[in-house]
Amino acid sequence: MQPDSGALRQSAAVPRPGVAGGGARCDEVKVWDPLVRVFHWSLAGGIAAAWITGDEWDRAHEWIGYGIAALLVVRVVWGFVGSEYARFAQFVKGPRETLAYLGRILRGRAERHLGHNPAGAAMILALLASIAGTALSGWMMTLDAFWGAEWLEELHEALANAILVLAALHVLGVIHASLSHGENLVRAMLTGRKRRQ
Repeated sequence: MQPDSGALRQSAAVPRPGVAGGGARCDEVKVWDPLVRVFHWSLAGGIAAAWITGDEWDRAHEWIGYGIAALLVVRVVWGFVGSEYARFAQFVKGPRETLAYLGRILRGRAERHLGHNPAGAAMILALLASIAGTALSGWMMTLDAFWGAEWLEELHEALANAILVLAALHVLGVIHASLSHGENLVRAMLTGRKRRQ
């Protein structure tokens, strides 16, 4: 069966310069799907809430931790079955490629990536691992077998502090990449859209 030539002509129609049919700029492409964006901002809010409630509001802190753990599970699953730029296979690189990219950053020659760059991918993995360790150690602290275990409390706190350091490095990396490539990456994580080239 032949496709309808009118449909082909219509889909090939060129929109007004700079604007696509849906109002989005035609020089932009959808990169971050809604689940990735909601996960990102929910996780940021959850981490902030967990930090605020850490010492004074044990029950709230515990439930926030469960929420963060649930977010983590959803994101890991989405990293295997989600949209193109959400998949780990699309952005996770090996140590050699990641170190080479970090070297290009230091020399001011790092290329732009439509999805996550290798340094950003390494940061994602480090954050996910730290968050998973923090959630697991927090849950273990609620078990009778580990009740009052000082080493576990210290591990939980150390991992939580590691998350804060990694989050600060993440923000610095986003600022650096935004300035280096002339692209507002915070806006991209809000709208899901990035410049095509």
